[in-house]
Amino acid sequence: MTEGSGPTSVVIEADGGSRGNPGPAAYGAVLRDAETGEVIAEDGTAIGIATNNVAEYSGLIAGLRLAEEFAPDADIEVRMDSKLVVEQMSGRWKIKHPDMKPLAMEASRLAPFGTAYTWMPREANQHADRLLNEALDGKRSGVTAAGAALVDEPETDEAQSEPVVEGAEPKPGWGWRPPGPATTLLLVRHGLTPHTAAKKFSGGLRSANPGLSDEGRAQVRATADWLAPIAEGVDAVVSSPVRRTMESAEILAERLGRTVEVEPGFAEMEFGRWDGLTYAEVAERDKSGLDAWLGSMDTAPPGGESFREVEERVLAGLQRVLETHAGRTVVVVSHVTPIKTLVAQALGAPLESVLRMELSPASVTVLSFYPEVDGRPRALMRLYNARPPGDDAFSPAASAW
Repeated sequence: MTEGSGPTSVVIEADGGSRGNPGPAAYGAVLRDAETGEVIAEDGTAIGIATNNVAEYSGLIAGLRLAEEFAPDADIEVRMDSKLVVEQMSGRWKIKHPDMKPLAMEASRLAPFGTAYTWMPREANQHADRLLNEALDGKRSGVTAAGAALVDEPETDEAQSEPVVEGAEPKPGWGWRPPGPATTLLLVRHGLTPHTAAKKFSGGLRSANPGLSDEGRAQVRATADWLAPIAEGVDAVVSSPVRRTMESAEILAERLGRTVEVEPGFAEMEFGRWDGLTYAEVAERDKSGLDAWLGSMDTAPPGGESFREVEERVLAGLQRVLETHAGRTVVVVSHVTPIKTLVAQALGAPLESVLRMELSPASVTVLSFYPEVDGRPRALMRLYNARPPGDDAFSPAASAW
C-alpha cells in the first residue's frame, strides 16, 4: 500500500480466549476502515496453551501488526471487550502479572502515538470472537486481507458495519502525528557487580572494569526471561563495550536468539581518579571537585569525563543505532549515565535531570524515537526502571555508578 493511499483512521477489534484458562488458546483481530466500517484485514491464530489474558494481549498485538502492515499512516482506535487490557494499555491500571508486562511492552511498541483504547461489550465483538473460535477449531490460521477470505463471511449486517459502542469517548486530538515508524530501544542496565553492591564509582573502558557478580548474572537472566515473549520482535542486541555490559548482553542475546553488536558510544562515564572509590570517600578526599562536578554539566572528575562530554558521544551512538535499525526494536545494554542521558533527551529535559533519576541494576527502560519533524526529534518514554515482578534480588540502594 503506497503512502497516502490507505485509510486515515482505522479501528482494531481484538479478542482472545482460552478453553481451560490456561488451556488451548487463540486470538482474533479485525482491522476496519473507521469511516466506512469495511474490513481491511483479519487474523485468527491459535497460540497453544495460554491463559485468557495472554490470548487477549496476543489479539491486541496481532491487530496492531495488521495496522502496521495495511494502514501504517492511519490513526488507530482499539476496541476490546477485555476491561483489563483496555485499562492497562490506557495507563489507568497497573500491570502486575509478570506474563503481561512483556506483552504490554510489545503492544506499546507497535501502537503509534495517540492510539486510543475503548472498551466494548462482548456482544459487540462477535467478529473477533468468531475468528478466535475458528482458529481453536482448526478452521483457519493466520492473516487474511480483504477480498481473499479464508472462511466465508456470514451475511449479516453486523459483519458489514462497525460496532456501535454506547458511551465511547471520541478519540482525542493529539496535535502531532508521527511521521513514520518508531525505532524502539529497550534499555537494559547491566546487572550487579562488586562495585555496584559497594556503591563505588565504576567507569567505562579506562576503569577497573569489574564483571558481573553471581547475583548480577541472576538478575540479568531474570530480565532475559521476562523479555523472552517478545524475542521475535527484537531486531538486535547492542551493548556498550565495557565488561559488565558485554556479560549482560551475552545472557540477553542467548535468551532472545540474537548476537551482540557493540556500540562504544554507550559506555559509562569515565570517572578518572575517582574510579573504585565510594561517594563518601570522594567527598572526603576531593569535596571541592565533587561539588564542582555536581554543580556543572561541563565539569569532569580529575582525569575523567563531564556529563556534557558523555552526552555528546551517547547521542552520537544513538544516531548510529537509529540509522542502522530504523523502525525496529533494539535491546541496548548500557549503564546508569548513558541510559539517563537518553531519557533526558527523549523527554526534552535538561541534562541536569540525570542527577534526579534512580536506575536499578538489570532494569528495563523503553524509549521510542520517531523521525525528525522540522529538525526536531520526537520521542516517547514508554517504561522506566522496570524489573520483573517479585524480583527482590537487589536493593534500590545499589543504583550508584
